[in-house]
Amino acid sequence: MFTPPASYTLVATDLDGTLLRPDDTVSARSRAALTRAASAGAQHLIVTGRPVPGIRALLADLGYTGLAVCGQGAQVYDAGSARMLSSVTLDRELADTALGKIEAEVGQVFAAVDQDGAAGRTLIEPGYRMPHPSLPAQRAGRRADLWAAPVIKVLIRHPELTDDQLAAAARGAVGDLASVSMAGPGTVELAPYGVDKGTGISLAAGLLGRDLAGAVAFGDMPNDLPMFRLTGHRVAMADAHAELRAAADEITLSNTRDGVAVVLERLFA
Repeated sequence: MFTPPASYTLVATDLDGTLLRPDDTVSARSRAALTRAASAGAQHLIVTGRPVPGIRALLADLGYTGLAVCGQGAQVYDAGSARMLSSVTLDRELADTALGKIEAEVGQVFAAVDQDGAAGRTLIEPGYRMPHPSLPAQRAGRRADLWAAPVIKVLIRHPELTDDQLAAAARGAVGDLASVSMAGPGTVELAPYGVDKGTGISLAAGLLGRDLAGAVAFGDMPNDLPMFRLTGHRVAMADAHAELRAAADEITLSNTRDGVAVVLERLFA
């Protein structure tokens, strides 16, 4: 039987579908709950699939000055000093080869890339539709243009397959060329092999001097599983993917009903 620690020193939250509401904002109740946890000595750690450029405005709005694990674990960013502490890139030749192997199995896919760096761009090839229209992206004329600069990950979509089907097919096709994750509706991604939210949160926790056994983690998609495997208490959102719900210690309310705040209010009563 799971026995939670007497106190938590780290609160790790995914963003999309978890801490963020559908309009990309954090509710007043969630902000207050995070403040309560911080007052009790728990460090808030954002752990997201979004690259650093996709969350800097949100960090500023939250007044967030801690570390953030971004890009599916490829980046660790210090918001307080606006410095990239760690970044792992995906070899572009391997990425292009991986896409070819996937297309040999399932037919044409449409791709986008997140470039390396705190100012890196998101480039999308013709036919790719961004899952989050609010996130900035620039169109590339052709796939070859996606590889113009170093990238941290590749996003792929298929016109017919479900996300689960595409992720399974991609894993079988790419082998050890890349790590494959399913991060949300319409969001199957290829990251550097061996890089995921687990490696990212391990690095960040070490830099913060926090033990992951004393961490409570919140998520909603299979890309949060590597983080769940390392943290002391795992909380899935009400509408989380079935794989994540099965790995959770508890299920909270949805992101639209302040599910993160509900748990934090209880843990830090």
